[in-house]
Amino acid sequence: MRGGRHLFPLVLLALLRGLCHGRQPSPGAVTCGSVLKLLNTRHSVRLHSHEVKYGSGSGQQSVTGVEASDDANSYWRIREKSGGSCQRGTPVKCGQAIRLTHVNTGKNLHTHHFPSPLSNNQEVSAFGDDGEGDDLDIWIVQCSGTYWERDDAVRFKHVGTEVFLSITGEQYGHPIRGQREVHGMPAANHHNYWKAMEGIFIKPSMDPAKHDEL
Repeated sequence: MRGGRHLFPLVLLALLRGLCHGRQPSPGAVTCGSVLKLLNTRHSVRLHSHEVKYGSGSGQQSVTGVEASDDANSYWRIREKSGGSCQRGTPVKCGQAIRLTHVNTGKNLHTHHFPSPLSNNQEVSAFGDDGEGDDLDIWIVQCSGTYWERDDAVRFKHVGTEVFLSITGEQYGHPIRGQREVHGMPAANHHNYWKAMEGIFIKPSMDPAKHDEL
């Protein structure tokens, strides 16, 4: 019994160490400041934007899905929400609020109460100037662990309207023939899973002063 009493604190300490170790970010964690492409896992297209405005709805810059993996207009930068903190190299936590800024045009991934042009779901656009828009640019990363890992299929839930970033397969004609409609859907389903793909990932670090530069 005496030996059992002495053993118990050691076992408890080992368990606590194991739990703490499990919360540490892995080398595959997606980090703030990284630039990446996002693949919709159901429809195998990447989140894309370009200087083409919607002809209906908000008239803002359109957001679509493209099959090409080498399109330069499919890069997005992970940033903090307005007034929030997301320092370069800090792993993005599951449940964290972020902004996704389109690298080539400086506009943020955005949604609002306009119908999308093809499916009549909720329109998703790119909005703002030089990375600054409004409160409708904020998305929650939904994933199953502690941190967003590159191998994970994750969802993005819009804070302002509670829809999920989705694709259901509708295709545009001229002038963006073959590109897919991106929209917001109220229900979580297999159309709104996304995976990190090509990009420049800043090394994960719990210390924001220690990271790889872009």
